[in-house]
Amino acid sequence: MKMTSNEIGSLALEAMLFEVSATPKPGLVDRNNSGAHDDMDFFTFMKSAASLAESFGEFSQEGFKGGEKNLPPSFVFGAVRKIGVEAEKRMFRATGGINTHKGEIFSLGLLSASAGYLLGKGRKVTAFDTVNAAAEMCSGITERDFADVQSKKILTKGERVYLEYGVTGIRGEAESGYPVVMKISLPAMRKYLADGLNVNDAMCMTMIHIMSFARDTNIISRHDMRTADEVMTRAREMIDEGFGIDDIWRLDDEFIERWISPGGAGDLLAVTYFLYSLTQKNPSDEN
Repeated sequence: MKMTSNEIGSLALEAMLFEVSATPKPGLVDRNNSGAHDDMDFFTFMKSAASLAESFGEFSQEGFKGGEKNLPPSFVFGAVRKIGVEAEKRMFRATGGINTHKGEIFSLGLLSASAGYLLGKGRKVTAFDTVNAAAEMCSGITERDFADVQSKKILTKGERVYLEYGVTGIRGEAESGYPVVMKISLPAMRKYLADGLNVNDAMCMTMIHIMSFARDTNIISRHDMRTADEVMTRAREMIDEGFGIDDIWRLDDEFIERWISPGGAGDLLAVTYFLYSLTQKNPSDEN
């Protein structure tokens, strides 16, 4: 049976809920603790996600309309960003101004729109085609969004990191077709689940793989590039040496003590699960 736009939206919301529920995640909010945060907890994330319940269906439906009309993906992006702005407003109203899901609204919204776009064109929704459609949709976003960053007086965290270090963050990842997810975390998650791990443990293990390759702008903005690189090295050492859930619990304690929060990796974990669940709904030889 053909997937619908609403089903795509539901999978995006599920990915958002599963990401915060996966426990333990080093330094991040989960079911056990608030990680390296003192302004939010698990229930803050639940409230935030509930406020976004309709948004992802809207993203997907907008993409579907663009695909059905055979519009270029870049033409659809303007409408998608407007939906994203409204979704962020809903989130901030629900959380009292706390940023729980801004990164996931961007990525899961973009990918929901891209999957809807493929549906609208009558194409099969695969992970590969979804991220490629997303890359086309947001092509040039990094250059556009950072064009006047040097002249701005008030900068976002992402803008500060770009200005100081040249790191493009989630914009660069999206514009490149989410290479960390496609090459690293999605294969890892598929393997862990195929090996019999439950979804929770597979997601927590996959998180370490993301941390080993993604230079996390949230860590850079809270600390510095050296700390971000140290986290990447630490994750790679864990993978090389072989690791398990107990090792992640210990890393969680350390990150909380050092106030390290790999929020960018958490966003990519949600993306990974979303693309995984898309391909489970639409089995394909090329996904």
